[in-house]
Amino acid sequence: MTIDLNSDLGEGFGAWSMGEDDALLEIVTSANIACGFHAGDPSVMRRSCAMAVERGVRIGAHISYQDLAGFGRRPISMPARQLIDECLYQIGALDGFARAAGDRVRYVKPHGALYNSAAEDADIAQAITAAVGIYGGLSLLGLPGSQHEAAATAAGIDFHAEGFADRAYTPAGTLLPRSRPGSVLDPESSLAQALSIAADGKAQDVHGVPVAVPARSLCVHGDSPGAVAMARAIRSTLTERGVELRAFT
Repeated sequence: MTIDLNSDLGEGFGAWSMGEDDALLEIVTSANIACGFHAGDPSVMRRSCAMAVERGVRIGAHISYQDLAGFGRRPISMPARQLIDECLYQIGALDGFARAAGDRVRYVKPHGALYNSAAEDADIAQAITAAVGIYGGLSLLGLPGSQHEAAATAAGIDFHAEGFADRAYTPAGTLLPRSRPGSVLDPESSLAQALSIAADGKAQDVHGVPVAVPARSLCVHGDSPGAVAMARAIRSTLTERGVELRAFT
């Protein structure tokens, strides 16, 4: 068995830092790097890409609604053409830094409210997919069984299903909103969920009922409490159980 381990990184901005990117880049196989709309700035983006390339970690564009103040967790209504353009802008910016570091952006993963919107709203999913198709040479990472996956499949773009180690699931297989109690799992529960998704393609919803999560990649959020220790425990335990950690791109 093989599975990818990813994390959302490069989420500092100016003098403000977030997460332990250096340590996480020694553990993960793919890095979703912020593109300046919800977090990140040119210097953070360039440094993040350089560190990822040094460690052989694949680079993904972590695109978002333009919402620095809300960390990209607030949905923003806009015409499809504008959303396509904003996605292209972010992908191109990060790809420039990735290429300066000696690699390129390999895939795109929406962040926060844009991720949730793409999972449920066909128009938004199609706009993101259109931007990826226009840019070319990229795959998509997102929620399995979602509008996002349907749009990518219809457009002939490779879609890789993602599971979350540290987030709670609803009975529908979507992520429990962060506004709800228990939406972010503790380290012990995150490890158990990661193992279940990797081995069986299943998690437990908020009621303890199994829900299908046929993931090719596991996410550990860089801003979760104890993210480094959690990611390290997940990697070492998966390896001990014969699961190979390998980037999906």
